Amino acid sequence: MTHPPSPAEELRFLDHELRQLDARRTHLLARRTQLLALLQPVLPAAPRAASPAAPPAARRPETTAPRVQNVLLVLGGVLLAVAAIAFTLVSWGHLGIAGRSLVLGAVTLAALSAPAALRRHGLGSTAEAVAGVGLALTVLDAYALHEVAMARTDGTGYTAVAAAVLAGLWSGYGRALGSLRVSRPAALAAAQLPLPLGAVASGAGPHAIAAALLLTAACDSVVALRTPLRSLRLPASVGAYGLGGWGVLAAGVFSLTATGPGDATRASALLLLAAAIALGVARRAPGRDLSTGTAVAGGVLLVAALGGVPRVLLPGVWTVPVHLACAIALAAVVRGRLPEPVRRGFALASAGVQGAAVLWALPPVVLALLGPLGWTVRSWSGAPSDLRDALTLGAPWPPYASTAPLVLVLVAAVLVAVARTVPARRSQATTGATTLGWAALLILPATLRLPYAVGLFMLGATVAGGLVVAARTRRTPMSMTAFPLSLLTAADLALLSLASRTATLAVLAALTALFAVAAAHRRPAPGRASASLATATGLACAVGAAAGAPAAHTALLVLVVPVVAALLAARMARPAVPVEVTGAGAGLVAVGLAVTDGPVLALVLALCGVIAAGTAVREDRRPAGYAAAVLFLLATWVQLGTWHIGTPEAYTLPVTVPALVVGFVRQRRDPLASSWTAYGPGLSVTLLPSLLLAWGDADWPRPLLLGTAALALTLLGAHHRMQAPLVLGGGVLVLDVLHELAPHLVQLAHALPRWLPPALAGLLLLALGATYEQRLRDARRVREALGRMR
Repeated sequence: MTHPPSPAEELRFLDHELRQLDARRTHLLARRTQLLALLQPVLPAAPRAASPAAPPAARRPETTAPRVQNVLLVLGGVLLAVAAIAFTLVSWGHLGIAGRSLVLGAVTLAALSAPAALRRHGLGSTAEAVAGVGLALTVLDAYALHEVAMARTDGTGYTAVAAAVLAGLWSGYGRALGSLRVSRPAALAAAQLPLPLGAVASGAGPHAIAAALLLTAACDSVVALRTPLRSLRLPASVGAYGLGGWGVLAAGVFSLTATGPGDATRASALLLLAAAIALGVARRAPGRDLSTGTAVAGGVLLVAALGGVPRVLLPGVWTVPVHLACAIALAAVVRGRLPEPVRRGFALASAGVQGAAVLWALPPVVLALLGPLGWTVRSWSGAPSDLRDALTLGAPWPPYASTAPLVLVLVAAVLVAVARTVPARRSQATTGATTLGWAALLILPATLRLPYAVGLFMLGATVAGGLVVAARTRRTPMSMTAFPLSLLTAADLALLSLASRTATLAVLAALTALFAVAAAHRRPAPGRASASLATATGLACAVGAAAGAPAAHTALLVLVVPVVAALLAARMARPAVPVEVTGAGAGLVAVGLAVTDGPVLALVLALCGVIAAGTAVREDRRPAGYAAAVLFLLATWVQLGTWHIGTPEAYTLPVTVPALVVGFVRQRRDPLASSWTAYGPGLSVTLLPSLLLAWGDADWPRPLLLGTAALALTLLGAHHRMQAPLVLGGGVLVLDVLHELAPHLVQLAHALPRWLPPALAGLLLLALGATYEQRLRDARRVREALGRMR
């Protein structure tokens, strides 16, 4: 390979090339003078100067000279190495002992001696290539020595010794020749073999082989940190990470599969060795990121080493808590006198182990939250013996979950300490500590297999504690986290209470009172008041079901909740949207309960309309009036349906009359409002359905009444010059009259001759054509007249 020569060598090379160029230039100038002298008599007169032609563009070479040289040198070295190997393996048997020694010795000495002479002549790259061939020949010499003189020795042990000897020889050879670069990486590569192969050759166990790998990686790390040569630093780093990774992997497997204190101790010793190597590199690594990353690896290895022995001495459920305790102790070491990247790496390693421990403890928390949903289809089927059975409903409880609350509490304690000592992380740490403490309290009753009633009481105490924290620490991360967690716990508690009728009534009553007291603390809080109303809705449903009352009658009891919500929202100083939404939800629950009983449903809808109308009295809740109107209309329709009334006007007139009143009031307030906006919807609701029914009605009362009403609307619209009554009334009147005259027109059509209708149509067209311009003026006047109307 081509390597940049030293400055002195490069200067000598440049001087030599310049001297050759000067000599060549002198020779060419002399020859040019001779040629000009010979051609002078025969040269024609010089023509008039013309513009010189542009020289052709020179072709750009596809590669550079150093690259070509590298390829040639590499190919030459490879061919020589292949030839040497072929000679050693194939032609070896044709020579005697003296011939073999003479040939290999002579070739090796020649290959190792040539680089010195080549370097003196400025051929540094060629010297490197020949030196590489010489080093390869020394490997063949070692192989030949084993085959000739040491064939009975162990091959693995001989290879370990030969690798150590060759590493020393190659390193000394490189130093003897000064800046020869190929020898040191080769020596480093050979130095990777002695310790692992020596351990294998000596019959050592897998622990000793792993230790040999780690010690070799440690030596590589020292070389990578101390050498100034990049050509040596890169292979040293590869060896350190490669052999160290295999050693750490083996030590981790030994630690996980250890069955006794002895095996665990040996595995922990290997992990401690790996951690010491990583921490040594972290303290002396040149880059901040490299130092921090290596310290993270060292911290994790240290935790694994310290927790390996207790793992085999304690039951399996204590494996995670023991390693978590080691990680917490590692976090305490962060405060010691260590370099900043190392302290940061230790902190990240501790945080990673703690995060893994929290993930390990999450399954029982998820089961505690989702398990009680099964009681929605098994309500009041009987209380279980303990809270774990209530949570799982026959599903298996995680076998390791007995120490999950301890893990959550330990991590929460660490986060509390972080919140006190690191102001920049106070908010996140406080939120995390609150959440983890709540999770521990949530699964603690099931973990301890407490009786069902005691477990419900503990969950209720958790809800109360969360509300107290949320009420006393306002606008803090803890209070903002405590209230949602209290809601989750309350929902979990309410679902668990469905196992027993008595528990359901007691729990819902207690939660209603608890949230109500929390909402009344200092000033009404919309969130806590909404939670109280929600539990009150469930309590009303439970009371009705416990009393054996029909669901429709229970709906009347549930309506108490929307009434309280409306009154409470009116008294709150700030908008109480959660309270109003909860009240509306309770109203929907009441409607759903009463849907099977028509009269009760009409009553419930009417009462909901009264509540909405009362809410619309407030200045900022005027749109609730529309909801009240819709509810009153629905109540009327339901009641009419229960009376089995099929006349559509009975359903449409209750809509038309209020709509017309609203339209009249609007036009009084806004004289510029269109009659279509004011009266169009109300008139359409009654006229159009009645017209459709009149066309299919064979009797005369409905068409007569509809025509009379349409005529009155037409005259009223013409009198007040309003488009909506005039157009709607006139259109309905025309269609109604056509419906009444249709039978007679049909009879007249059958009585007239077949030629008469075409003749009348032709006369009509002629008349229209003759008065076409007059008809257009009449149509224009009608349009203008309608346009002037409102």
